[in-house]
Amino acid sequence: QVQLVESGGGLVQPGGSLRLSCATSEIRFSIYTMGWYRQAPGKQRESVASITPSGRTNYVDSVKGRCTISRDNAKNTVYLHLNSLKPEDTAVYYCKTEFPSALYWGQGTQVTVSS
Repeated sequence: QVQLVESGGGLVQPGGSLRLSCATSEIRFSIYTMGWYRQAPGKQRESVASITPSGRTNYVDSVKGRCTISRDNAKNTVYLHLNSLKPEDTAVYYCKTEFPSALYWGQGTQVTVSS
């Protein structure tokens, strides 16, 4: 059973920062493209960022310049650094395997941006 385990969410004030982590141990992590998604209340889940095994990254327009996805293959972990957070960034954030298999999702971690 493949598990992706997210951590690092929480309550943060507008303008603050968070680092989300997603760790796994049951896949050859280094060959996977990994993605972060989020789902806000009443909205569809959306892709936030992705990173290939070689480190190529992609971001949704709404987080460009405020968000950095990175990975540590030695730790089988992908990170999402969120900066200059806005109330509209409030959502449950999920990590997901993208390629070569798009099957696996984490359980999600809540990010709440509020004063």
